[in-house]
Amino acid sequence: MRWSMEVLRACVACLSVCVSLASAFSQSLDSDFTFTLAAGRRECFFQTMKKDASLEIEYQVLDGASLDVDFQLNSPSGHIIASDYRKSDGVHTVETEEGDYMFCFDNTFSAVSEKVIFFELILDNMGEDEESEDWKAYVQGADLLDMKLEDIMDTINNVKSRLGKSLQIQTLLRAFEARDRNLQESNYERVNLWSCTNVLVMVIVSGVQVYLLRSLFEDKTKTRT
Repeated sequence: MRWSMEVLRACVACLSVCVSLASAFSQSLDSDFTFTLAAGRRECFFQTMKKDASLEIEYQVLDGASLDVDFQLNSPSGHIIASDYRKSDGVHTVETEEGDYMFCFDNTFSAVSEKVIFFELILDNMGEDEESEDWKAYVQGADLLDMKLEDIMDTINNVKSRLGKSLQIQTLLRAFEARDRNLQESNYERVNLWSCTNVLVMVIVSGVQVYLLRSLFEDKTKTRT
């Protein structure tokens, strides 16, 4: 009977850990997005934030002439918190208040080239920690267990944060790789264009030189008769 009670408590503890783990991973508040900003256009996005939370925005221009764009971040009251002018990438972190934050990407300075832009939002202190404490309501009489559930939760949260950080780094590396690939392809096309132009000019110049040399050595007496 004693052995069955210990097994039951262990099962309850495992169930609570599984519920906590599912809740922790379902509360992921990080997101990334890639879009095309047409020439002469300005696109704005909105993010609802809570008071005393943290908002981090990181963006990169993956493709487009000069790989640059204007950026602006506005608070819920309409004040400009951060702005960039003709930059290819940037990172901005702010401590937020209650309301909707607006961030815009501006390509109105370019009348021809469109831009491919990647940005990532990292939201912290949005209240998920309070929800993650609900696992305690499922545990009854688990104080006799040798393993503390608090230690398990700390370990799981640590693993979750490390996995989230790894995902963010991998996403940024993919963005860097995409931008470098687009830049190399653009340089490759430019080199091919100028090479073909140089070859064409050399052929034309060579033909003109041959024609001029032949005209100098032609027998003018035959042409007069």
